[in-house]
Order: sequence, then C-alpha cells, then structure tokens
Amino acid sequence: MTSAEPTTSRVRRRLPVVAVVATALFVLVVGFIGWRLAEGGTVLHLLGGYVLRGGFGVVLTPRVLMPVAVAVAVVLVGPGLASRLRFGVLVAGSAVVAAVWAVALALSSGWHRLPEPLSVVYEYPNDVPRVGSIGTFLSTFTQFVPADSADPWTTHVAGHPPGALLAFVLLDRLGLSGLGWDAALCIVGGVLAVPAVLVTVRAVAGEGHARVVAPFLVLAPIALWVATSADALFAGVASWGVAGLATAAVSSGRRRDAKALAGGLLLGLALFLSFGLTALGLVAVVVVLVHRRALGWGGVVRVLAVGAVGVLLVVGLFLLGGYWWLDGFHAAGDRVRSGPSYANRPLAFFLFSNLAAGALAVGPAAIAGLASLRRHRLALLPLTALVGILASDSTGLVRGETERIWLPFYVWVLCATAFLPQRQRRMWLALGAALAIVIEVTVRTEW
Repeated sequence: MTSAEPTTSRVRRRLPVVAVVATALFVLVVGFIGWRLAEGGTVLHLLGGYVLRGGFGVVLTPRVLMPVAVAVAVVLVGPGLASRLRFGVLVAGSAVVAAVWAVALALSSGWHRLPEPLSVVYEYPNDVPRVGSIGTFLSTFTQFVPADSADPWTTHVAGHPPGALLAFVLLDRLGLSGLGWDAALCIVGGVLAVPAVLVTVRAVAGEGHARVVAPFLVLAPIALWVATSADALFAGVASWGVAGLATAAVSSGRRRDAKALAGGLLLGLALFLSFGLTALGLVAVVVVLVHRRALGWGGVVRVLAVGAVGVLLVVGLFLLGGYWWLDGFHAAGDRVRSGPSYANRPLAFFLFSNLAAGALAVGPAAIAGLASLRRHRLALLPLTALVGILASDSTGLVRGETERIWLPFYVWVLCATAFLPQRQRRMWLALGAALAIVIEVTVRTEW
C-alpha cells in the first residue's frame, strides 16, 4: 500500500461532509439574500419565505412524535431490514413506510394538512366542476389558458397540459369525489415512485444497490411535498415509465416489448401531466443505454423505439381529442410570462434559490451521495436527473416552488445515496429525517 492511498481514502470519507456543509452555507446565503430582497420591497411570492414557499411559524405539538417515531424506527432497523427482506417485500414495504412517513409529517401540523393544500382556488380540484364532455374539454382546453380569455383556467391548470386536471376529473367521475380522495391520489402516486426507483436501480446496477437506496427514498425530506401536492402524482407516473424501459432492457422476447411499450405509454402520459417532464427524457434513455453491451445497439434501438411508440400513442390519443401538445406548451408559457408572480420574481435570484430549495428537498444524504459518486453506471441516474433540473432551471420559467415542481427528478437524485460510505449511511439517514421534521415544524409550507 502506498502512502497516497490512505490520504485518498480520508479525502473520500470527508468529501460528503464538506459537500453538505458547503450546501448548507449556500442555502443560508440564498436565504439571506431573499430576506434582503423582501425587506427592500421585492415581492418574492413565497408566502413570507425566502427559499421554500411558506412563511416561518413554529407549530410544535405532541403530534410531532408521530414522524419522530417513524424516523427513529427507520433509522434503527431500516437498513438492516432492507438488506435481508425478500426484494418483492422490500419494494412493497418501502412504499407503505414512505406513505406512513409522508402522512405522519403532514399530520404533525394538524389533521387538516392532508387535503388543505388542494383546497385553494389555484389548484386542480377547483376546476373539476367546469369539465363536462371530455372531448369538448380537450378540444377547447388551450383557448382558456390565456389569463385574458373569457373564462381562464385557474393557475395550476393553465400551467400544465390537460392530463393533470383530467386525473382529478376521472377520479370524481369514479365516485371518489372530494379533497380527501384528491389528496389520496397524490399521496399514493408519490409513494409509488419509491418502488419504481428501486426496480429501476436493480435493473441498472443490481439488487444490492437498490437495497442501500431504499431507506433513503423512504425517509427523504421530499415526503413533505408528497403529502400533499399533485407533483407527487406526476413523479409516480413518470417513475414507473422509466422503470418500464429499465426492466425491458433486462428482459427478452415479448416481455421486453411489452414492458417497453408500457413504459412508453406512462412516459407519454407524464408529458400530459407536466410540460417540465420532457427534461426527464434523458433518464429514460440512459436506463436503456447502460445495457448496450448486453443488448447490442440493435436491442437498444428496439427498446427505445417500442417505448417511443407508446409515447406517440398517447400523443395521438390526445390529438384525436383535439389537444396538440406544442400549442398547449406555447400557450402555457405565455400564461406564465404574463402573470405578476413571474414578472415580479427576479430571475437572477431564483436561478439560485430554485437550487437551494431543491437541496432542502432531497436532503443531506443525497448531497453527500453526490459527493461520493464514482465511475459506475448507477451514477448516471442522479447525474442525468441533475441535468434535467439544470435545464429546467435555465429556462427561467420556473421561479420558486421547486421543492414540489422537481419531485419527479428528486427521486432519481436520491439514487446517489447508494455511493455513501457504509459507516456514514445511518448518520445521513437520521440527518435527512431531522431536516424534514424541522421544516415541518418551523415552515408553514403551502403543500
């Protein structure tokens, strides 16, 4: 052993801590700048916050013991169970525990916190009663996107493709009406992203890495916005679309084609839930490309081509209904740019505060994991997700609220936790849970 090797080892062990400390300082500096801007009269439209959307106000009641208990249990026994359980049980159990964690966090601020985020006039349920015929809804959707139209859609509906509102409309028509069911749809969709990511990680890098990642996915601070925001639903749909392609790449014959088609259909559906999910396309391509040696280029092209057929089928169905995605995209962009919350929000600040909010959402474990990345095919998942985040940030259309908007990307960033030094994993898991509880107690987040 050379003298350089112990030094290199020490640097690698310390790098995660250095990265988390540097990120914490970055968040504090951004928050301070936000405070100064607000004090100077700039309207940040963050409800009194300076990084996250939500003002400061401590709500500390005995209910906070619920998420504390969940966190302690997962930190103490989660990694061990994740290493021993049958993989199928781990996948299902992780979704259940993720749901318990998200709901426990929300309930620590009161029982009303689960449906309340969807009750405001800017959210999708507000416009559900407006939708009559689905065909008419799709064919006329774009004409009501502009703020100066005769009867404009509410803010979130106008800023997204019609699939987002349609999800809540269909839930209502199934007889599951009311904000409680709407919240359940979002939460279930969000926690189902956890098994999708685990299945994908196993397909890309093996079961061992998926077992390491599982507790971090379950206990991540992103749970604060899983319960409850519609972006959690978007994350679940998109994640299973990626999982479909990833599992297709390690299958054969008709099963390969069926999984690729299913993945493509879900990714196509995701495009009609949120325009921003186009930036997730690189992740979808990468989970197939990593198997190019086993598949050959012909196999890679076949999986991606079948997946593309699934995407185009969804695009075609919406087009038959009278909605063209590109027209909707341009109309939504114009609506965003015409609003006061866009014009008043300084771009130079939000280019950085968006990333600061993202750092809080993924938590210290993901940051430490990114600092621990090494040359490995699994590293491509968090890296390509970061590329998508940076692409979204650079458009200037996203100004604040990225703690929820980028949920479909955060679940892939958390894959970086597979690279954490083994001796540090429980510490980072605990710190992430502690951060989530502190945010829930001290920040009155809108979601």
